[in-house]
Order: sequence, then structure tokens, then C-alpha cells
Amino acid sequence: MSKRVICFGEMLWDCFPSGEVPGGASLNVALHLSQLGLDVSLISKLGKDSYGERLQDFMAPYSLDTSWIQLDEEHPTSTVQVNNDDPQNVKYTIVAPVAWDFIQWDEQLQQAVNQADAFIFGSLAVRNQVSWESLYHLLHSPVLKVFDINLRAPFYDFEQIEIILGYTDILKINEDELLIVADYFSLEHDSKGSDVVSMATEVCAYLTEHFPIELICVTLGANGAMIYQEGKVYRHQGYKVKVQDTVGSGDAFLSGFVKSYLEEKKPMEVLDFACALGAFVASQKGGTPRYSLSDIDAVKKG
Repeated sequence: MSKRVICFGEMLWDCFPSGEVPGGASLNVALHLSQLGLDVSLISKLGKDSYGERLQDFMAPYSLDTSWIQLDEEHPTSTVQVNNDDPQNVKYTIVAPVAWDFIQWDEQLQQAVNQADAFIFGSLAVRNQVSWESLYHLLHSPVLKVFDINLRAPFYDFEQIEIILGYTDILKINEDELLIVADYFSLEHDSKGSDVVSMATEVCAYLTEHFPIELICVTLGANGAMIYQEGKVYRHQGYKVKVQDTVGSGDAFLSGFVKSYLEEKKPMEVLDFACALGAFVASQKGGTPRYSLSDIDAVKKG
């Protein structure tokens, strides 16, 4: 029986100079997990507009439960202006407010999350009080809680983030976000020095000491990723590919990570699959290309 995962958060249109592409971390993760064979639901909200209709049409071919995607009469479907002049450092301008700022909680939603094997969420989708209160209710669910911290200035609040960390089992964070977190907690570090793993280890040790986090995964871009768990560090160098764009590669990585973790794979096996999937997506255009497990195996073989 496949594992059941529920994702909470944003779904949107990434507006590139060349055209519009469906995106949003929560949507991307949900679609990847669906492709990987998990039973996945997405909690989000769309506007009653053409952008919302097109996103629903886009999701239709996937095996994704969309019954928890709400519709908003007042607020539009989300759009993001994307600048990908530098494929290694894509920049985003996120419009606000939009429909997913107003995700509503109810008892049925709570029961759905309570019955899942894992609940995945980020910090961007709680920039508005309505969605924040909904997530806060859901954080009390007795399931594996995976926090993809996803810091997008100016849309994060460390008072909220500290509350969320207090309910987090697994934290996924990238190298840049780690530096922001280190600065917030006044942890000394060398800004992106050559020994980033040592710095990451110190920050992870602090976070697991002060919050009930069982495992932290730090993504290091082209340099792979690491896991910090029970004081031990597991490091994967990643896979080298010709990058088309990095949009969605972190979301793909997280999806591969969650799939392997729920299958109770060993830390290095979890990292290996997640790095390969993230690398494959970086080698393609867009955040949610279609693929099979053989495509991921091909990345491993080089």
C-alpha cells in the first residue's frame, strides 16, 4: 500500500520571459510525489479565474487528489514573475495577496491530515494570517511533519518560524537559508566559506538541541546535500548534469527524499535518490517534467 502524503501551500504560475509555467513549491512537491507513486493530496487555494482553470486542467492528468484545493471568489490565482537570466540563481517576484493566502481550516481538513503518513509545508504560504492559522491547526496532527523552510524575502517571520520549528520532525533547508537562520540565532559562521559543511553542522546541532527536530537535510546546490541526524553527518556530493534551469530542482529533491525516507532507506540511500532526482529536474526545463525511474537511474550512471 502506497504511503499517503499531504502537501500544504502555494500553487501558481511562474511567468518567465518565454512564457508561463505551473509552479509553486507545494504543487511541485505534490506532483513529483505523485509521479513517484505515492498517494498525494494538495491543500491550497485557487482564484475563480482563467489562471485557476488552467492550473486545474494542468493537474488533471496526474494521479493527484485535488479535493482539498479551495476556490476563492475574491482573490486571484497566484502569479510569480521569474528572472532566469542566471540559470544558477533564479530570482522571483511574488505577487500578494493571492488565493493561497486565504486557505481555510475545517475539521474535515484536520481529519485528512491526521490520517496521512506525512505532512509537508513551507513558510511562504503562511505570510497571511488566514493561511497561518490554518497551518497552525494542522501542525498539531500526530503525523510526520516535514518543514521545507523556503525563505523568500520579505515573506517570512521568524516568530512564526520558531513556532513551526517547535512542531517539525524533518527540516529541509538550503545553503542560503541556513545562513539566514544562523544570523537570526546569532550563530557565528563564515559566509559561504569553503567549509560550508562544518558551518552547516554547527547550525544543525543548535537547531536539534533547541527544537524537537529529528533530522535536518541541507541542500548545497551543485555540491550535493547532507543529512544531520543524531549528531551524525551524511554527505552526498550530488550528480553533475548540464543545467537547463534550477526551477523546481529543490522541490524534486525533497520529493525524492520523502519517498526514500518513508521507505525506511538508509541516510546515504535517501540522499542518493534525492540528489539524482534533483539533478535530473535541473537538467530539464520547468519544475515538473515527466520522467520515469529509469531517467533517474540514468543520472546516477552519468
